[in-house]
Amino acid sequence: MNIKVKGVTLGSIAAASYGLNPLFALPLYADGMTADSMLFYRYGFAILMLGTLMLFQGKSFRLRRRELLSLALMGLVFSASSLLLFLSYQYMDAGIASTILFAYPLLVALIMWLVFHERASILTWLCIAMASVGIALLYRGKPDAPLSTIGVVLVLLSSLSYAVYIVGVNRSVLKQMDSSTLTFWALVFGSLLYVIRLTGIDLDSASFTFALQTPHNPWLWANLVCLALFPTIISLVTMNLSIHYIGSTSAAILGALEPITALVIGVLVFGETLTFRICVGIVLILGAVTLLVAGKKLMSLFR
Repeated sequence: MNIKVKGVTLGSIAAASYGLNPLFALPLYADGMTADSMLFYRYGFAILMLGTLMLFQGKSFRLRRRELLSLALMGLVFSASSLLLFLSYQYMDAGIASTILFAYPLLVALIMWLVFHERASILTWLCIAMASVGIALLYRGKPDAPLSTIGVVLVLLSSLSYAVYIVGVNRSVLKQMDSSTLTFWALVFGSLLYVIRLTGIDLDSASFTFALQTPHNPWLWANLVCLALFPTIISLVTMNLSIHYIGSTSAAILGALEPITALVIGVLVFGETLTFRICVGIVLILGAVTLLVAGKKLMSLFR
């Protein structure tokens, strides 16, 4: 197997793995587990798995003092993105939420233009317009009613949080960190968000409580482990290898498989609605992101 085939295969595995979020999250919701408990377990298991992998690889866990503040902030932003996405599943179809989430490269372009004054091309603005129309079509995706306004706002905030994380990592001292070390500590700091949200005070006994829910059967425990393994660890490792083999641009294009995987699972496994309007919206959003990522390469083919 040559290097390009390896890169494409690994990139496809990475994207499809991340798209498995709804497959493991929705059964836990059906059992009554909250997003905070679910993500606490997901981050906890992921930290253990990634930490073990780093030990076997002989990688360092060491942090420099100047990295702590940026790492803690980016970890919490990354964690907020996960929380907002999982909360959106309570208000809208998971496949549609995952598709709207994939607008984050467009938000990255907007942040770079507004905050860092990086010049945006006509192609970038065209992509933003396409994605906006696509999201508008998804907003009235079902034939009987529009999507939940709360759900749409939550997933857009999730996408914005992830965009801030991407920009923050690349525009801070974290840019030079090893990707595994960065991800490990981002997960550690990010998990603190769920610790805080799950912690309360019992006024009667003047003591702290921890409202962490426990799964009711081994199958649900397996779902939690799979949430940490597939959309987190496997997706991370295979994406890093894919970037190494075929570069970040090609690997990012393969990320279009993320929402498609989630949508297929939502329709086939959970009976979510798929209409012509939704299909058109999805094509516009994925087309906009693909053009934004690969536009220069595509345009060079016609010169």
